[in-house]
Amino acid sequence: MKVQLDTSKDGADQEKTVHRFSRRSFIKYSIGSIVMTYSRWGFAAKNGIFTTYKIDSEVRTTVERMLSFSVPDLVKSPASDKGLAPTELHYLNQYKKYQYGSYTYGPGLPIERRFDLMPEGYQPEHIKRLQRLSSFFTVSDIHLTDKQAGNQLIAIQQLDSEFGAPMTSIYSPTMLTTTQVLDAAIQTANALHATHAFDFGLSLGDTCNSTQYNETRWYLDILDGKVIYPNTSGDATQDATSYQKPFKSAGLLPEIPWYQVNGNHDLFMIGSVSVDADPSLQLRNSYVNDRIWAVGDVLKPIKDFPFFPCLFDTTVSLKSPLYYMGTINGASEYGEIIHAGPVSNFLKQPFNSPNLNRRSLTKKEWIAEFFNTSSLPQGHGFHLVDPNYDKEESGFSCYSFLPKADIPLRMIVLDNVQDPKDGSHDIHGHGYLSATRVKWLRSQLNLAKKRLELVIIASHVPLGVAPIGSEMEWWESTRDPHAKLKNAISLAKLVSEIQANGQVLCWLAGHRHVNTVKAFKAPLGAPAEHGFWQIETSSLHDFPQQFRTLQVYLNSDYSISIVTVNVDPAVREGTPAESGRRMAIAAQQIIQNDMRPNAPNVERAFGAIPVVSMDPTRPQNGTADTSIRYGDIAGVPYCASYNAELFKPLSPAMIKALKNRFPI
Repeated sequence: MKVQLDTSKDGADQEKTVHRFSRRSFIKYSIGSIVMTYSRWGFAAKNGIFTTYKIDSEVRTTVERMLSFSVPDLVKSPASDKGLAPTELHYLNQYKKYQYGSYTYGPGLPIERRFDLMPEGYQPEHIKRLQRLSSFFTVSDIHLTDKQAGNQLIAIQQLDSEFGAPMTSIYSPTMLTTTQVLDAAIQTANALHATHAFDFGLSLGDTCNSTQYNETRWYLDILDGKVIYPNTSGDATQDATSYQKPFKSAGLLPEIPWYQVNGNHDLFMIGSVSVDADPSLQLRNSYVNDRIWAVGDVLKPIKDFPFFPCLFDTTVSLKSPLYYMGTINGASEYGEIIHAGPVSNFLKQPFNSPNLNRRSLTKKEWIAEFFNTSSLPQGHGFHLVDPNYDKEESGFSCYSFLPKADIPLRMIVLDNVQDPKDGSHDIHGHGYLSATRVKWLRSQLNLAKKRLELVIIASHVPLGVAPIGSEMEWWESTRDPHAKLKNAISLAKLVSEIQANGQVLCWLAGHRHVNTVKAFKAPLGAPAEHGFWQIETSSLHDFPQQFRTLQVYLNSDYSISIVTVNVDPAVREGTPAESGRRMAIAAQQIIQNDMRPNAPNVERAFGAIPVVSMDPTRPQNGTADTSIRYGDIAGVPYCASYNAELFKPLSPAMIKALKNRFPI
């Protein structure tokens, strides 16, 4: 699929924009009983002219071409003449010297036909597509980052070579261009709409990096096509820095409605800590004050792992002012890190430019922002939340919808992120369902069963793929010494109930920043239609910086095919988004995180037996999952993408209903 766009030759174009806000638009913000008036920190371009960043004239999916770059040997020690070690990731001025971030294009990644869920002996040779039921795209883990905030964890990536260095979620050079990369991805989706005719878009969570108001507004305003101000320092001269320039975003085409899932970074500080759980930490104040904060290494596990797989006590670390965590100097060409290092190296606490637009949003406040957009539908799914469930659980954010009124396909959007009130001191990246959410999910599955509707479930956290101890597996609340809430359903019980429904086609998720596809086969002795697929979408923050297209087809034998394809944003050379691509590739070359994971289903870990957060559909014997595959292409040394056509059988009752509606 190749889409031609009319663009000018330059990386940045100029567009005349009529803007209805002043340079200083004052709004009220309450902290406790204090009411403050503050500036938006927005700086208008001269004469109302704003930069626009158009994408490349050729928009192609990974079926047609793949990014190709070298995979150098991992440099383990700093100050090497062979390249940069992971703790030297911030030396952007040396990337060119070692050719980090350079790439070309290689061959495309074919679509692999997968029959894992089909009955044994299934013959697909003469199967044709009868009806397209849905076409949509998913994007996930955008992590729009206020790089100039004073309460980040940047320093840990440099100072902790064991636990901090691999964590691009706390520091990556890509944090300089997160807004521009999202803008390019949205433009790419717009271009593909000409060939894919998207019914809707679905964002799978982690829109922002650390619950901030300005990060959330960047996200919504980019989808709305508004002017974006990446510079949050209050120093207007920084607007001249390449990645700091105010720009006019393109916005998602108005005919494409989009829906939202919440992620852990949308609700927790840096995706990890409940902002208000311990008032003595003053985390809420750290967002808006004028200081660089000092804390301990929150990524250092508890000694001897007494509560495994509960690994961390972030409260203890946050109460230990050992290191100033630093921020980004937005006036520097390479995004220099400043004010970072051991507290003992500083004569006094470093200052930072305060900005009340950095304030942390509660879950209800975050949801409310989705009703303040020009794109549709208003609320982006949260308008469909049943208020009766919100009475049981404040901030309830689960909902369902039919993308097309005449197509029996129900989207179930499930909040399976931890609750900020759960009391845990561990990192909040686990999967979790409250009793209220479980009750609601069961009601939706029963509704779909009764109405003979096919089902796609979308959440942020995937099921049964994260290794134990990764902080991304199903939450074992009984092992958490500080837990005030209980995970209302085990992973095994949840998977069993999804399988039992028989009409669930797939489970969509983000969170892990990878493009994993997994088959949950039907239980032994059960009909084949009780299996379902799980499809993960990678991050726009880290390599491979891709989103997915999904097209759901009814086949001539009344089976279902889900065709899912990865897409690289069609960044144009010379734009900040293209720089963001190079930095994502450079980070992968330097750190070499595993973006093709297939975690062993471990039998035992530190005496935690049984490992209830592991995949319940296969033995806990240390072997990898045979259903998880990734692409391998000659000419592409490292492929972290996967394109597939995923077949799913249906029950006799479902086949009968679809035959009546879509006869051959």
